[in-house]
Amino acid sequence: MDILIIGGTVFLGRALVQAAQQAGHSLTLFNRGVSSPEAFPGIETIIGERSTDLSRLAGRRWDAVIDTCGYFPRQVRHSAQALAESVGRYVFISSVSVYADTSQPGVDESGAVGTLQNENVEEITGETYGPLKALCEQAAEAELPGRVLIIRPGLIVGPYDRSDRFTYWPWRVDCGGQVLAPGRPERGLQFIDVRDLAEWTLALIEQGATGIYNADGLPENVSLGELLETCQEVSGSVSRFTWVDEAFLLENQVGPWMEMPLWIPESDPQAGGFFAISVAKAAASGLRYRPLRQTIADTLSWARTRPVDYKWRAGMSAAREAELLHLWEKR
Repeated sequence: MDILIIGGTVFLGRALVQAAQQAGHSLTLFNRGVSSPEAFPGIETIIGERSTDLSRLAGRRWDAVIDTCGYFPRQVRHSAQALAESVGRYVFISSVSVYADTSQPGVDESGAVGTLQNENVEEITGETYGPLKALCEQAAEAELPGRVLIIRPGLIVGPYDRSDRFTYWPWRVDCGGQVLAPGRPERGLQFIDVRDLAEWTLALIEQGATGIYNADGLPENVSLGELLETCQEVSGSVSRFTWVDEAFLLENQVGPWMEMPLWIPESDPQAGGFFAISVAKAAASGLRYRPLRQTIADTLSWARTRPVDYKWRAGMSAAREAELLHLWEKR
């Protein structure tokens, strides 16, 4: 198949390119040439700005386009309009953050999505990100009715993840010492390896799929305790875990999700189903998962290649962790 990828050099885009190459597909990338432009020198790359000028894509034909970086409906509408006569299908990478209510487990593709009072807003915050993705989905479907495949991933993890929300844990455990672990070790998590997501997305394209699919790990398949113990086994670390309860974390104003990755307070009204999104439709369509050990090992190997002075985008500083551990022991 001939596939156009909008993006293609950062994280999911990179994994999609690698999976497509392995499957024997012909690829074209369209991006600004800013992020890792050296990643795939052998693949045709068209340099341009998706929001303003797609003229360099005119007169071409692809079986599908994969839009990995649409955040505002204006962007997606512009791309979909420009490509309506050039592609067979429009694949939009959305997010499970579109759902208005994750207070209960088992939210599936029929769940109500969030809305915005001002649909023209173009500032991404915790409140606008999901509804904006939902509007992007609607924009694509409006321009190419019946020809859109929407993928709604949860937390995507693995090598080249620049968010650090998962990478923090293999790295921190590998560093050794006393590790502050948040909440209950038996609490379930949900995430998906970027390579599993990429391979399955391409399989759906090959099958001619359209419609909406959640894409996440199996609910309750991995606990936080199991994740940390597996990080320890993979790295060979002699770290020690100190489990700190939620009340203490909240009292000391520990920031959920970014300062303390993979932790959101169980008292949060939306927490009940946050790590329990239904992936029954995806599983039935062929989504498969590699072993947790492989995801951790490959993520850690990649993280070790980064500069010593790398500035982490998520995770707790050593000083903050030491301070909290000291307070916990004194309580």
